[in-house]
Amino acid sequence: MLKYERTTLIKAIWLSVFLHVGIIAVLFLGDFSSETKPKKNTSVAQEVKPIEATVVDGAKLQKAINKIKKQKADEKAAEKKRIDRIEKRANDAKKRRTKEEARIKKLEKQRKIKEQEKKRADKAAKESNVKAAKADKVRKQKEQEKKKSEDAAAQARSKRLKAEAETKKADELRKKQIVDRKRREKAAADKAAQEKLLAEQMAAEMATRNKARQQQMMSEVQRFSALITNVIDQNMINDRSTMEGKSCKLMISLAPSGFVTQVRKVSGDAVVCEAGKRAVYKAATLPVSKDPEIFKEMRNISVIVQPEF
Repeated sequence: MLKYERTTLIKAIWLSVFLHVGIIAVLFLGDFSSETKPKKNTSVAQEVKPIEATVVDGAKLQKAINKIKKQKADEKAAEKKRIDRIEKRANDAKKRRTKEEARIKKLEKQRKIKEQEKKRADKAAKESNVKAAKADKVRKQKEQEKKKSEDAAAQARSKRLKAEAETKKADELRKKQIVDRKRREKAAADKAAQEKLLAEQMAAEMATRNKARQQQMMSEVQRFSALITNVIDQNMINDRSTMEGKSCKLMISLAPSGFVTQVRKVSGDAVVCEAGKRAVYKAATLPVSKDPEIFKEMRNISVIVQPEF
């Protein structure tokens, strides 16, 4: 009977210990459910539309590249801040867990002390039936306390495991965010490299086109120069005795319609030049290109007048 009562008293003491541990753990870990989850990153690198212009503006291109670099730096800084916050929460959780383990050790020490007290109570119960009856009452009370303590301890353990799971989840999230950040940085770098290559290709293509256009324009100018020379030859009055073997270079100014606004001698024989000028004014209107760019090149055109006999 006394052995049974001693066992029951020990159980009651344990029940009391775990009850107090559970209450302390609940109060300490109660803020885990209200922890603010880290906000998801809503910053998205803006997509840069492909360049559709036919002429590349170097200043605008550099400005676009600088903008991409700034966006990249801003995203990287924001990502670092989020990771720092996650790591801080993980460290705080670890500290709380360590503190809780220390509390449990302290309670275990208190439990051992109470166990010694229970042994002394059992000894006293053996010495007196009156004391045994009183001890039995105490035993029943402590059994109830032990049950409550065990329930509280189970709840505390459940919360501790939940906190550890949340810490692990936060660590996995941090690692995933690092991988995502590196992926975005690589994508941004690849995109910038592609845009730079596209810009260089477009610049080279425009240079080639401009060169081809310039050659075409000069060819057209030469063609119209030959047509103008032919018109002058048709309207020119030649004199073998004074002009044979001689030539003249004339500079002719033209209106967009081909109307001659001015003719002046550049170099050459005076007789041939004078006859050439008369021939130009006689024609009045000379062939010109309808293309504004080509006409711009031949607005003031030089021709060589050389009578043939």
